[in-house]
Amino acid sequence: MAQAPLLLVSATLFTIMFALGVGLKGDAIVQLRRRPALVLRVLIGSCVLVPLVALLLLKLPLSLALSQPARFGIALMAASPSAPLTLRKAGKTGGDRELAAVLQACAAVAAIVSIPLIADLFQSSFGITGWDIGPKEVALQVGKAQVLPLLTGLVLRRWQPSWAQRLSGPLDKLANGLLLLLILLVMVKSLPLLVPFAAANLLALGFMAVMVLAALAIGYGLAGPDPRESTTIALVTSMRNPGLALLFATTYGAGMVGLKLAVLAYLVVTVMLSIPFLRWQRQRQQAA
Repeated sequence: MAQAPLLLVSATLFTIMFALGVGLKGDAIVQLRRRPALVLRVLIGSCVLVPLVALLLLKLPLSLALSQPARFGIALMAASPSAPLTLRKAGKTGGDRELAAVLQACAAVAAIVSIPLIADLFQSSFGITGWDIGPKEVALQVGKAQVLPLLTGLVLRRWQPSWAQRLSGPLDKLANGLLLLLILLVMVKSLPLLVPFAAANLLALGFMAVMVLAALAIGYGLAGPDPRESTTIALVTSMRNPGLALLFATTYGAGMVGLKLAVLAYLVVTVMLSIPFLRWQRQRQQAA
């Protein structure tokens, strides 16, 4: 029974990415091959600029008032790009679901190199030891949770398009159901602990809010004039990967009470601040 939540997380992420691969058209990939500069800008923004903003914020004298779990939680989320749920949020909020999927997959692969480098930078900047995150563990996590199911879905769509068309709808419904169940489970297990953590770390919530707003601004600035594209890229840049952050928290910070709650608090702040941004983007699209 103790493994049930982990199995649900794995099943949900696998189903989401597999369903995306089954339903993904080739147009987005072809368009991005014609726009390599866009891919490069997004990777730099998500994998480099956002972590550097966190580094600068955590260097401020005011950040010394943050609790250790809050500081580490902010650093872990900033260093972890490519949230698997970005594509679903993009598809439902006026963004481009397929563009988000391709950019997310690119960011997941880039994270294999960027996360160890960012981890080394943070360790040397703050004199931290014991967080020697290597490319292998990053590659295993993003490979199993994102790249493998996405590629499996793409292969099925290419070689059995009729099957893929029939499976696309039911797979989407299954992914939505698993995601809803996962959200409910997280709320039931974490909310009683998350509320007192947030009340005791109000300054940290402010730092997280600044991080999320900066990441949204970076993504928005990297996009072109198309509102759908700017919505998508802002989401790709700002939505960090809590799965990776929690993996590192479990592996390297198991004895740090409150670290996983800090990661979840960052996720909640991201979701809350994305709501007004997405509402504004919808208004732009309607006006256009």
